[in-house]
Amino acid sequence: MDITIHTTVLPHEDPDASLAFYRDVLGFEVRGDVGQGRTRWVTVGPAGQPGTSILLAPVGADPGVTEAERKTIAEMMAKGTYGWILLATPDLDALFEELQGKDAEVVQEPTDQPYGVRDCAFRDPAGNLVRFQEVR
Repeated sequence: MDITIHTTVLPHEDPDASLAFYRDVLGFEVRGDVGQGRTRWVTVGPAGQPGTSILLAPVGADPGVTEAERKTIAEMMAKGTYGWILLATPDLDALFEELQGKDAEVVQEPTDQPYGVRDCAFRDPAGNLVRFQEVR
C-alpha cells in the first residue's frame, strides 16, 4: 500500500491565537481558513511540504459532543493532556532557542532521553503539547 500522512487535527479554542502560534512562531504556511468567529477550521503546514498539514479545529463544533464531553475536553486541554503532535528538526538546540526567543511556552528543555532520542516540548495557545525531536 502507498499511504502518506496528509493532515492531522489539533483542537483550538481561539483560532486567532492558534493561527499566530503556528504561522508566526513556527513559521508554517496558512493553507486554509474556513468559518467565522471562534468556529473556524484553519489549515497550516510547513513551507515546502504541501502534502503535510495540521488542521486546527474548533472543539465544540461537532454536534455529537455533549456538554459534559465539552467540559472534559476543556479541562484536558487546559492541562495539556488532550492534543499533541511530534515534529522533527535537524538542529534541536537552535530551534529551541528561536522558539524560546518568541516567548513560546516551554514544557521541556532539550533533553537526551534514555530511549535514544533528543527532544524538547512547548505548549500551543490551546494547551496542545508540541514536541520536537532531533533527527540525526
